[in-house]
Amino acid sequence: MKWKKASFGFIVFLAFLFFVADFITKAKPNLTQDLAEADSPEGCTVIMVAKNASTDGSTIATHTCDCGTCDWTWRHVPAADHKPGETRKIYHINQYKTWPPDEGLKWELYKKDFTGLEIPEVPRTFAYHHGMFGYMNEHQLAIGESTIGCVKKLVNSTPTPAFDITMLTLIAMERCRTAREAIKLMGSLAEKYGYGYNDHGEMLSVHDPNEVWVFEIMPVGPLWTPKSGKPGAVWCAQRVPDDHVSVCPNESRIGEIDLKNKDYFMASEHVVSFAAEQGLYDPKSGKPFSWKRAYSPVEGSAVSTNGRRARLWRFFNIVAPSLNLSPETPNMDFPFSVKPDQKISVQDVMNMTRDRAKGTQFDRVKGMRGGPFANPNYYGTTRTICSPTAEYTTVTQCRGWLPAAIGGIVWLSFGVQDTSCYMPLYAGITDVPSSFKVGDHWVFNRESARWAFDYVDFHTQVAYAPALEEVKKAQAKWEANTVASIDEIDKQALERYNKSVDEGIGYLTGFSLIHAENVVNAWWKLGDDLLVKFNKLSYYDPEKRTRDRNRPAYPDWWKKAIKIYDVLLEPAEK
Repeated sequence: MKWKKASFGFIVFLAFLFFVADFITKAKPNLTQDLAEADSPEGCTVIMVAKNASTDGSTIATHTCDCGTCDWTWRHVPAADHKPGETRKIYHINQYKTWPPDEGLKWELYKKDFTGLEIPEVPRTFAYHHGMFGYMNEHQLAIGESTIGCVKKLVNSTPTPAFDITMLTLIAMERCRTAREAIKLMGSLAEKYGYGYNDHGEMLSVHDPNEVWVFEIMPVGPLWTPKSGKPGAVWCAQRVPDDHVSVCPNESRIGEIDLKNKDYFMASEHVVSFAAEQGLYDPKSGKPFSWKRAYSPVEGSAVSTNGRRARLWRFFNIVAPSLNLSPETPNMDFPFSVKPDQKISVQDVMNMTRDRAKGTQFDRVKGMRGGPFANPNYYGTTRTICSPTAEYTTVTQCRGWLPAAIGGIVWLSFGVQDTSCYMPLYAGITDVPSSFKVGDHWVFNRESARWAFDYVDFHTQVAYAPALEEVKKAQAKWEANTVASIDEIDKQALERYNKSVDEGIGYLTGFSLIHAENVVNAWWKLGDDLLVKFNKLSYYDPEKRTRDRNRPAYPDWWKKAIKIYDVLLEPAEK
């Protein structure tokens, strides 16, 4: 057999790999399905930056709402006054459930699932913005979420518990001014009325202009009822030191706790005794109590899970490379928080949400995985911070030196972070764009903002690397320039606010809505431009006006790989 210009040893090795792959595929037809399931663990990443760890003294946290099929719409809920004797109805709200658009919108239809519980209303409820969860209210109370799970025996999927995690965040938005207030309220309501049904173990980042907290909550098993006289939830909270940063990548982050140190820890009174009662902790062992090891233990490291649990290591690798933390470190052994090597800006955080572990051993485009155009969405077991299944991502920023209406910002991007754009929604605005309020995964809608960003992402996939460069130009114009000019927007708003609160609020609302509309329109145009530029998998440069096309340059290594593969398929010459 004539082997042409190829290394005999390398070709034999490739042949062996193709043989094994073919054998496994034939022996196990559902291999693709198994890989897909293995490649898609829970996906909400929360990055947290305390005030002295940020470049400007703000507290910052993120939430990647990463479901892939969930509702992505947003609402603004205005403040309201309530009369004595009024009550607040409590509903079950499933994070994942959606309805066809012709049946109505989620944030009306969920009210059909009334729990039967009504709690006393407060004299005044605060204004806030919410998507799948409550994200920021008019006092700069902000929240992000990450599902962390719990030991199976604690799961309570019965409808007996009145509260799930979404409802808890909405009540916190309505009633609380600070992170501490919110944690105590959510914990007490869950204990009194029960927590679970739609949710299991959950983590919330809860922050205000001064503090950043990690709040984690678990159900207490399927046999709990309000008549038992026992708490219907168990919870714990730990504060991120002011000069530290932390992260939650769907894993419990609170370890050993010191409830005597009230400046850094809060928990339900039965946090230790309940663990002992359930056989999750042995007080006689001599070992200190660890919240995560008792209630939500996770085995493995970035290396042992083949990158599926690499986000924890990767975050510390980005913010504190000087620590030289090994990817082989068991995830349960990582520190709760660290002091970053350099202070972190809000733009730095946005960039982190786009991280694909590039250049590390978990790089999703390493070797042939990304194809000729280095597309990280083709293949790979690494779960990166940037996720192709993101509904939207929030970067909540609280700034105590400004009035709350101006100081709080929800930076919101729709869809996949690397092809989207963060848009500012100030805490004090009285509405959100109409295009943010509608949309569904299964019905294309040009009136929905999310579809504009999916439209760009879809056309980026064709020739990912060169197309992404076009997206980055748009991000520089609409995102980076806005971040850089936000001080001027603040100044203009503050001047008006000091003359008239209503005038200041009006200015912020007008800016946020008009800017968002301009970004959405720009992304629709960007999607059209990408379609034209990379149509037929060739590149057209409209600026040169030559009315011809050049094929995207395939890298030499890809061309060689194709030739070697072709050799393997050729019959032997006689």
